[in-house]
Amino acid sequence: MARLRYPCLALDHDDTVVDSTAHIHYPAFLACAELLRPGQVSMTLEEYFRMNCDPGLGAYYRNVMGLTADELSFETQFWLDYVAGHVPAVYQGMDRVIQEQKRRGGQVMVVSHSRRENILRDYAAHGLPAPDLVYGSELPHENQKPHPWPLLDGMERLGLTPEQVLVVDDLPMGLEMAQAAGTAFAAALWAHSVPELQRQMDRAPLRFQRPEALFDYLFDL
Repeated sequence: MARLRYPCLALDHDDTVVDSTAHIHYPAFLACAELLRPGQVSMTLEEYFRMNCDPGLGAYYRNVMGLTADELSFETQFWLDYVAGHVPAVYQGMDRVIQEQKRRGGQVMVVSHSRRENILRDYAAHGLPAPDLVYGSELPHENQKPHPWPLLDGMERLGLTPEQVLVVDDLPMGLEMAQAAGTAFAAALWAHSVPELQRQMDRAPLRFQRPEALFDYLFDL
């Protein structure tokens, strides 16, 4: 078996493997907001990235937009329908990372706030090897990232120790999850350049501006 720096990569999905926020989630948010609160929501892509991290989309809908339970259900279905009709592009170089990890006999798990079915669709649409495990938004909220449960469960299922896993994520909650589970972490810095998020990611021991740099680190042994 070819050498591997980490037997398992625990990859985020949106804005780490696929370029989805700018081209899918952000336009869907604006379109739905205009339907529910016409003329009341104006937000740049950079502001959306900030909001999505703090306070988070759910809190924004409830506490800022004041959506009712029925409106929240409408938003969820609107988002599901929008995502179902749009397949995001894979970042150039991330396809090589996944393919080489699997070619060398390694494992890939996905820990994301996207739905499992959409993650698997995106991998299949781009001819990528199917992940060994997927932990998405179908999990109970208390078991989702940044809680370490997905990593702990994945390591148990795959027979791994924390030292054998590298988490790759574009947001601080991925770093928090990795620290809580005791795994290594690499910051994916190619999706956005929001100063507040970049400063938070400065805490990451590994930071990569391009997928190609991550590839070299992982496989140039």
